[in-house]
Amino acid sequence: MSMEVDLRMLESVHGPQALHKRRRISVDGVDTFLSCQVSRQVGTSLPTLRRSDYYTKPCLSELAIQEFTNPGYCSRVLDFTVGRVGYGWVKFVGETDIRFLDLDNIIKFNRCEVIVYEDESSKPVVGQGLNKKAEVTLALRLKPLDYFTEGRIRKIVRTLKHKTGSQGAQFLSFDPLNGEWKFLVQHFSRFGLSEDEEDNVMNDVSPEAEVPTEMNDNEDSDVDEVTALEDPTLLSHSLPAHLGLDPIRMKELRMLLFPAEEVEAEGFSGMHSRDSPTFAKEPSTSSLLHSSSKTEHKMSPHLVRKTPLALIEYNPGSFSSNCQGSMLMAQQNKGLHLKVSTSEGFKLDLKLHKTPLSGSHSHMVVDAALFMGRSFRVGWGPNGVLVHSGMPVGSANAQCVLSSVINLQKVAIDNVIRDESNKVNKELIDLCFDSPLNLHRQLNHVIKRVDLGTFDLKLQKLVCNQLTLPEVCRSYIEIIEKQLEVSSLPRLPRVLFMHQVMVWELVKVLFSSRKMSAEFKSLEADDEGDMVPDGRQNYPEVDLEALPLMRRAEFSYWLQESVYHRVQEDISSLDESNDLEHIFLLLTGRQLDAAVELAASRGDVRLSCLLSQAGGSPTSRSDIAHQLDIWRKNGMDFNFFEENRVRLLELLAGNIHEALHDVKIDWRRFLGLLMWYQFPPDISLPVVFNTYQKLLNDGNAPYPVPVYVDEGPIEEAGNWELGEHFDLAYYLMLLHARQEDDFGALKTMFSAFASTNDPLDYHMIWHHRSVLEAIGTFSSNDLHVLDMGFVSQLLCVGQCHWAIYVVLHMTHREDYPYLQTSVIREILLQYCEVWSAQDSQWRFIESLGVPSSWLHEALAIYFSYNGDLTKAMHHFIESSHWQKAHSIFFTSVAYSLFLSAKHSEIWRLATTLEDHKSEIEDWDIGAGIFISFYVLRSSLQEDSNTMTELGTLENKNDECTDFIVRLNKCLAVSGSKLSLDASSIQTANLLSLNLRVVCSKMAEEVCSLLLSDSPEGSSGEVQLSCFNTVFTAPIPENLRSYHLQDSVSLFTSCLSEMAQ
Repeated sequence: MSMEVDLRMLESVHGPQALHKRRRISVDGVDTFLSCQVSRQVGTSLPTLRRSDYYTKPCLSELAIQEFTNPGYCSRVLDFTVGRVGYGWVKFVGETDIRFLDLDNIIKFNRCEVIVYEDESSKPVVGQGLNKKAEVTLALRLKPLDYFTEGRIRKIVRTLKHKTGSQGAQFLSFDPLNGEWKFLVQHFSRFGLSEDEEDNVMNDVSPEAEVPTEMNDNEDSDVDEVTALEDPTLLSHSLPAHLGLDPIRMKELRMLLFPAEEVEAEGFSGMHSRDSPTFAKEPSTSSLLHSSSKTEHKMSPHLVRKTPLALIEYNPGSFSSNCQGSMLMAQQNKGLHLKVSTSEGFKLDLKLHKTPLSGSHSHMVVDAALFMGRSFRVGWGPNGVLVHSGMPVGSANAQCVLSSVINLQKVAIDNVIRDESNKVNKELIDLCFDSPLNLHRQLNHVIKRVDLGTFDLKLQKLVCNQLTLPEVCRSYIEIIEKQLEVSSLPRLPRVLFMHQVMVWELVKVLFSSRKMSAEFKSLEADDEGDMVPDGRQNYPEVDLEALPLMRRAEFSYWLQESVYHRVQEDISSLDESNDLEHIFLLLTGRQLDAAVELAASRGDVRLSCLLSQAGGSPTSRSDIAHQLDIWRKNGMDFNFFEENRVRLLELLAGNIHEALHDVKIDWRRFLGLLMWYQFPPDISLPVVFNTYQKLLNDGNAPYPVPVYVDEGPIEEAGNWELGEHFDLAYYLMLLHARQEDDFGALKTMFSAFASTNDPLDYHMIWHHRSVLEAIGTFSSNDLHVLDMGFVSQLLCVGQCHWAIYVVLHMTHREDYPYLQTSVIREILLQYCEVWSAQDSQWRFIESLGVPSSWLHEALAIYFSYNGDLTKAMHHFIESSHWQKAHSIFFTSVAYSLFLSAKHSEIWRLATTLEDHKSEIEDWDIGAGIFISFYVLRSSLQEDSNTMTELGTLENKNDECTDFIVRLNKCLAVSGSKLSLDASSIQTANLLSLNLRVVCSKMAEEVCSLLLSDSPEGSSGEVQLSCFNTVFTAPIPENLRSYHLQDSVSLFTSCLSEMAQ
C-alpha cells in the first residue's frame, strides 16, 4: 500500500526573524527544500521500540504520519512520552529530538525504577537527546484505600520527598488512589526506589522496626547471631574478602582494636539507613540479622554497616550500574555467597586501561583504597576541566574491573562558538573573539607604565569620546551581523546576537554626541532614517533646548524597532475578524500608520481620527479621558461597548493600566506605552526611566527580564527566577537616567546573566563595559570578575595573547600592585604549550610590553618538566636565571657534551655563565671547573720559549696541583649535593657516576700533559713532585699503577745518581 501526500512549501516569518528581515539580515542562513525521497527517509529517522509492553506518546504510527507530512517533526516533538504498562512513564518536557533513537536500549523500567542511558559511554551531554529535563511517574505497590490514613499519607509523602531530593530530583506529587509517584529530573541516569525501600515506604515501617518481637530461647538466639555474623551475603562486598582474608576474623580484630568506631557505627546506623541517598538497589537484609542486633554476641559485638559503604561491590556478571553520584561502584549482589578463601583481590583490565591518560579522558583506573579513603574528591584543572570521581565504573562490554574511576569533565566555556551539532566553529572563533578584540585594539589607548622594581608593565586603557561613539558602535554591529550570517547557528545564540545588535544601537542613542559649532554637545548619534551616521559630516546648529527631545525621538524609534517582531508575533495569532485587538496590538508597537489605515478600511472613521492624534497633543488625550469620565458619571453601561474599543479609548486617554487589564505584554512595550501615551511628548528620557523603575518597585510594571528568558527557548527560561537580573538594555537606561556619579548596579549590569544564559560567556559584555567606561559614563576598579571571566574564556579557545591583552586592561590598584603580573605569568606558565607553538602569539605578547624574560622562564620550566634539559638551560639563560641555568649545565648538559667531545659548545656556555658568576653559587667547583680545565690544557699544550725549562715545569706543576685540588673538592661537594637534590636514588647514582667519569677524563688528560712535558734535563725532585700531583688526581686505578711504576723507575734513577 502506498500513500501520496501533496506537500507544499509554507513560508512563515517568526519573532526575531521578522525584525532581521527588516534589517536585511538572513536569519535562517540556508533555505530548506523538501526531498522527493521523503517517504524513504521517514522510516530511517523514526525512533525504534520493539518491546510489546512499552509505548510512546505520540505513538510510532502517528510519528510516522507527522514526519511524512511535516518533515523534521521528529526533531521537535513536544512533551514526548515513553512508558511501560504497569510500571510508569517519562514525559520529556518541551521539544525533544527523537530521531534515530533506539528506545529499547536507552530506557528501561523496573519495579519503582527508571533507567535512561544505562551505558554511560553512550550518554549525550545534558540537554541533548533524552538526557534532559523530564517528568517521571512511577507506579508504587497499591494498598487498600482504608490503609491510607491522613497521617500515613503525610509520612509517605515526606519519605518520598526525602528520597527524591537525595537523588537530585524534585518531588511533584503522590496519589494514594493509583500509587503514582511523580517527580521532576533535570537529567538522567537512574532514579527510583529499591524493592526494600518500596516496602518500607508503602508499609510505613522503618528498617529498624522490621525485627521479630520474640525469640525462642537463648540457644536459638546464639545460633542466629552466628548466622547473621557469618552471612556471606552481608560480607560479600567487604574489603577483606577481596583481599583474600577472613572477613569474620577481621571484624573481630577491628572490634578489639577500635571499639570506639563500633559505638559510633551503632549510634549512626539508623540515621544512615533512613537518610542516605540511594540510587542503586541495596541488597536485601536477612531478618536474622535484625534479630541478632537485639541480643549480645558471645564472640563479639555486632557490627552495624554504615550506608553507603565506602567499598566496591563484587559481581561476577556484567557491570551495568550507571547511578551517578552513588558511592557503590558496581551492581549489588543479592544472595551471592562469596568464598573468601579463593578471592583474588582487585582485578584490573589493563587492556582497556593501559595508562591513566590513554584514550578518552574518563573511566581511568586508580587505586580503589585511595578513592574510597577519600584522599581524592574533586579538583579543577586548566581550561575549565573538572576532575572528580563521582561516576560508576564498568560497562556492558567490560571485564571485571574492581576499582574506582576518575572523570574529567570540561565546563562548557566555549558554548558561544559551537554550532547546532555542538561542534566548534572556527569562523565563530574569529567573529566572537578575534574580530572584536582587533577592533578594540585599533581604537585609541592610553599607556600607563607601572614600575614594579626590576621591570615595568605597560597597562592600557581605552580612550573614546561621545563624538566617535557612533562609529565604534557601528563597527561592533557589523561584526555581529557577520556572526548572524554563519550557517547552522543554533536558535538561542541567534537571539542573543540580535539582542547585542540592539544593545549597541541603544548605547549609541543614549550616550553619543553630535558636533555643533565646533563644540561637543551631549546628543544622540544619528537621525531616524540612518542609524549609522558618518561622524565626519557637518551637522547644522541645533537649539540646546531641543537636544532632549531629539534624543527622546531617537530612543522612541529604537524602541519601535526592538518590539516590532513581538507585535507581529501577536498579530499573526489573531483571527481576521478581530480588528480592534489588531489595532490595539499595533499601538503597543507605535505602528500608528498601520492602525489608522486598518480603522479606516473597516469604516470606523471616528476611531481612525482619534488614532491619528495618538501620542500627540495632551489636549486630545485629556479630551478623551474627560469623555470617559462623563460616561461613567452618567451611568453609561460599558457592556454595550466592545471590550477592545473601550481598551483603545483608555489607552488613547493615557490610562495604560486600565487599557492593559487582563492583557500581558513584554516590558519594552509597556515602557513604550508609558512614554508614548501617558507622558507628554516633551518629557525627557530620565523621567520616563525613573517612573518605570518606581512602577516596577511597586509591582505595577512588567519585570525587565533578560532577552534569553523573554525570547529564548522554554528550556532556558525554566531555571530563571524573578528578581535575579535585569536585561542589559534596561541597565543602560538606568545608567542614562542616574542622578549621581555612583551607579550601584555595575557588578550586576556587567555580569554574564544580563545578556546571556551562559554564566561563563563574557565575550561581548566586556566590550560594552570597556566602551562605556572609555567615554566617561562610569568609573570602577572592582570589575575584575568580568575581566577574569573573559580571560578564562579566551584561554579556553587557545587565545592566550588576547587573554594577556585583556589582563593589561584591568584597572591598576595600589592595594594589589602585582595583580596583573601574577596573572600574566600564570598564563604564560600554564599555557606555554599553546602560545609558544604560534609565532604570531609570541610576537603579539612581546609587542604588548611583556618582558621577554617571562616568556623564556615559562619555556624553561616547561622544557624542564618535560625532560628537555638542554632547551630548559638555554631559556633559563635567556631569562637571566643564572643559578638555575648553571645547575642544569653542571648536572646534566655539560657531562653529555664533554663525553661527546663537544668542547667548543661547553666553552661557549661556560663563558656565557662566567659573566654572571657572582650570582652563581659554587661557581669554582661547578662550571668554573670546565673553564679552568680548558685554560690549563691550553697552557700545557703551548710551547713557551720565554721561560726556562725548569721554571716552566715547576709553574705547570703548581697549576696542575691547584686544579687537582679543586677537582677533588668538586667531587666531594657536588657529589653529596647531587644526592640531596636528585628525585630518586637511581637518578642520584647516575649523576654521581657522570660526575666521576668527567672528572676522571679531565684529570687523566691533565696528568698526561703534565708528565709528557717533563724534559730530560729537569731535576728529579721536580719530576717526582709532578708524580706526587698525579697520584692525588681522581684517575683510574690502572692508570695510577702505570704512573707508579714510572715514578719508582725515576726514584731508582735518582738514587743511583746520588750514589755516584
